[in-house]
Parts: sequence; C-alpha cells; structure tokens
Amino acid sequence: MSSLHFWFEFASTYSYPAAMRVEARAAAAGTTVVWRPFLLGPIFQDQGWNDSPFNIYPAKGRYMWRDLERLCRKEGLPLRRPSRFPRPSLLAARVACVGAEEPWGPAFVRAVYHANFAEDRDIADPDVVGAILATLGLDAAALAERAQRVEIKARLRASTDEAAALGIFGAPSFVVDGELFWGTDRLDDALAWARGARP
Repeated sequence: MSSLHFWFEFASTYSYPAAMRVEARAAAAGTTVVWRPFLLGPIFQDQGWNDSPFNIYPAKGRYMWRDLERLCRKEGLPLRRPSRFPRPSLLAARVACVGAEEPWGPAFVRAVYHANFAEDRDIADPDVVGAILATLGLDAAALAERAQRVEIKARLRASTDEAAALGIFGAPSFVVDGELFWGTDRLDDALAWARGARP
C-alpha cells in the first residue's frame, strides 16, 4: 500500500474541504497521508500570474465560490467567504512545515483552514496563528520562533521547488508513487491508485 502525499496551500479554496476529509478517507482506504505544505505564489508566477486565477478570470472565480458553497454544504463544512482572497499564507505554511512530522500537524492544518474559510480570520496575523497553536495546547511562542529559523524557511522553499518539479500547478494535489491527481474531486482516484487500482 502506497502513501498518499497531500500537497496543500492555505490560500487555496478547494484545499479546505480536502484537508478536512483526507485523513479519514485515507484511513478508510488503509493508507497513510503525508502532509506537504507548499506555496502556490512562485508556481503561479512561473505561469505569468501575479494573482489567483480565480481573481484574474472573474467568471471562473464566480463559479468557484458557488461550487465551493455546494461542496461545503455536501460535506457539512461551514463556509464564510474570506474578506481578503487570497490571504498570505507564508507564516502558517512555515508552521505547517514544523508540524509536518508531528502528531499535532494535521490538526493545525485543519484549524488554519477553518480559521480562514469558516471564520474569516487573518491567517497571516501572528496572533491568529499563535491562538490556533494555543488552542491545540501547544507552545505558540516556541513554535513561532522555530518557524522563523533558516532551516524551516529552506524546507518550505525546497517543498515548493519539489512541487514544481512534480508538475504540480494547483492545490490541492495528491501524489502517489509519482502519479499526480489534481483537485479535491480526485481524492478517491488517488486513494484507489494507492490501493493498487491502476488501469
């Protein structure tokens, strides 16, 4: 059974429902999740975009927000459209890099998505990120300090470079043994691939 690598970006709308269900779906499929934070900004810049494509192309953006409403309602997830989109996610992504191999990592990821897309809280604000960590019973000050270390910054840059090398162009993306599945609606296909169903 192969692991499912879940590539996510905190500013990504469709990564919100994916993050909320990926762990349970993977467990039901008998596989594990490798949580892979990265930044879409550099990847978008390489494509010539200086903003989210959902802002660059208004019709696409209108469809996305309506589609996300339907999806969240189907999944039983609260949704409150952020007053700023996309929100900078650098700090949260660095903390997620710290937590990627820690037991609290997935809970932190889900809490950040909930803050951004259910509560319209500014996840770029250190106080907001600190409050999320504190709610999880973690030492917010120590983790915030660690997230600013050179090695964590380098880890996030390397993760973003790896995502680009894998051909990732959006989030969420799922990678199983080098096979790329893009979009929250491809989670089940990725899990089937992990189980060995490879037509």
